[in-house]
Amino acid sequence: MTGRRSLQVLAVIVAVAVLVATSLLIHPVREAAGHAASGDTTALRHQLRGTGVTGVLLLYALMLGHIVLLFPAEVINLVAGFTYGIPIAMAICVSGWFASAMGTYALGRIAGRPLVEKLAGARRLAAAEELMERGGWPALLVLRLLPVVPFSGVGYVAGATRVPVGRFAWTSAIGAIPLIAIAVVLGSRLEHFSATDPLVWAMVAGFAALFALSHPLTRRWQRSRAARERV
Repeated sequence: MTGRRSLQVLAVIVAVAVLVATSLLIHPVREAAGHAASGDTTALRHQLRGTGVTGVLLLYALMLGHIVLLFPAEVINLVAGFTYGIPIAMAICVSGWFASAMGTYALGRIAGRPLVEKLAGARRLAAAEELMERGGWPALLVLRLLPVVPFSGVGYVAGATRVPVGRFAWTSAIGAIPLIAIAVVLGSRLEHFSATDPLVWAMVAGFAALFALSHPLTRRWQRSRAARERV
């Protein structure tokens, strides 16, 4: 292992240690992470209410913590929409999740293929790599649009397989917006929810459409992978 590589690995270890320590040792972050991990949007909303800038920083801490601590990303977006309203919540979530995405990319790139291969499996990693290489930027964009694809997983694999950082950055920034917007808008309606609200139905329809799109694309990817394995 070269000196530069050793420094990179050390940097990853330190960064992960800092993220984990922040999530576990700082009480508000630990409490919020617990609510997010359990999907308890009510408790997280109560924790953030009336906290002002501190609440915003807490949301950013959770999104950055998501680099190594996996929980439903939608929880953060729902709560942000409820607490701060659509415009501010969109600004917080789009910027926060972009930083989180770049963090997962850096972690995958520096930690390297062997570690990601152990986590994801050699066959899955090879199939994902081929998908990203053959599909180019449209494949990365679609992966960000699909609700069934783990947010952090895309970054780990893209980094480990050396997807160009610029391509990963812009597809992550743009591709994440629809799912963020759906959750933020629905979150903004939580307190005064109405089944006749057209905006609520539009967001539900949008999510259903993206979820429906996930099924044929996933089946197609699985068939393609199975065909390659038979060769």
